[in-house]
Amino acid sequence: MSGVEVVTFGCRLNAYESEVIRARANAGGLSDAVVFNTCAVTGEAVRQARQAIRKARRERPGARLIVTGCAAQIDPAAFADMPEVDLVLGNAEKTTAGSYAAGADAPRVAVSDIFSVHAADAPLVAWRPGRIRAEVEVQNGCDHRCTFCVIPYGRGNSRSVPAGSLVEAVRRLATEGCPEVVLTGVDLTSWGADLPGGPTLGGLVRRILRLVPELPRLRLSSIDAAEIDAELLAAFGEEQRLAPHLHLSLQAGDDMILKRMKRRHSRDQALALIAAVRAVRPDVAFGADLIAGFPTESEAMFERTLSLVDEAGLSYLHVFPFSPRPMTPAARMPQLPRAVIRARAERLRAAGDRALRRHLDARTGRRLSGLVERPGRARAADFTEIAFLGEAAPGAIVPLAVTGHDGARALARLAA
Repeated sequence: MSGVEVVTFGCRLNAYESEVIRARANAGGLSDAVVFNTCAVTGEAVRQARQAIRKARRERPGARLIVTGCAAQIDPAAFADMPEVDLVLGNAEKTTAGSYAAGADAPRVAVSDIFSVHAADAPLVAWRPGRIRAEVEVQNGCDHRCTFCVIPYGRGNSRSVPAGSLVEAVRRLATEGCPEVVLTGVDLTSWGADLPGGPTLGGLVRRILRLVPELPRLRLSSIDAAEIDAELLAAFGEEQRLAPHLHLSLQAGDDMILKRMKRRHSRDQALALIAAVRAVRPDVAFGADLIAGFPTESEAMFERTLSLVDEAGLSYLHVFPFSPRPMTPAARMPQLPRAVIRARAERLRAAGDRALRRHLDARTGRRLSGLVERPGRARAADFTEIAFLGEAAPGAIVPLAVTGHDGARALARLAA
């Protein structure tokens, strides 16, 4: 087997960056190689990456194995010590074509200080004709220090791509026929804070939609529940091309646990944000990240998080069993038994399944516009997955009459 294979772990930003890595590795002349773009959010993610590396070496003994991503940035020595690994690259190096040009004198570990990176000058765009959506990285890094999170050590401090470059990138994508663009970043709502004049994410969204009228749909990736600027709130109410879907970094529904996490919002503030968006865009759907079994979490505290799913009217959940990460304060807090953490995660996932069914119940009998992702499958603007009967080309946005659901996706037919 020749060519470059990229194995991705973790978040959507990593998945997006893997597309960039593939292009840069090919441009650097790499062949017969596997690049592992790792995640450091949980210990399980790191374990899975190490397991995949060992498996790849057994299956492809002659391939060049390269490890990058957040886990490699945070602990490069751990991967360099693996005999299966040929090269370790940091997050600043992984999107540079020159990093993949192997030479006899090239270092085996190329990981720079991520906190020395202070600018994000050019937008990274992962898309090629024939793909359904493109993700545009508008921001990287994070200035906040939640007690459970190791990601700032992998991504560095927050840095924003200038608006002009982003508008041009989105315009180019729309001109090439991309039907949906997703604005993504590590801490998306912090976009602009480090730029002259302190522009806001809402202003960026407005500018893109105004200056790129040919773009059918713009979507936001995960945002912090602590902040949504007034211009972004107005955009949700006035811009129909802005997808009515927000994935919130909630993490918990109990105020004491939120405080111990060093989150910047309370339960009531999160509920108020959700209500404010619903007031201007009633068809909006919300997803959320939630952590089960944070240190010191009592059963009553957990029940507060569990009840938030219904009270907030969430539709989609990403549930994370708490995993202590090195260098984080939460790793030094009193830990819960793993069995308790697993059980609470299962209860949260069950609540997520019920929430999704309620969401699908509410869409039954309605007509939705679906972006066709592949034959017989589409995604509504509110992120509802739809299985449909009828012929429609991938990339087309078509009207769909929802007739029911199977508990995981809506069932529909092409509408006249």
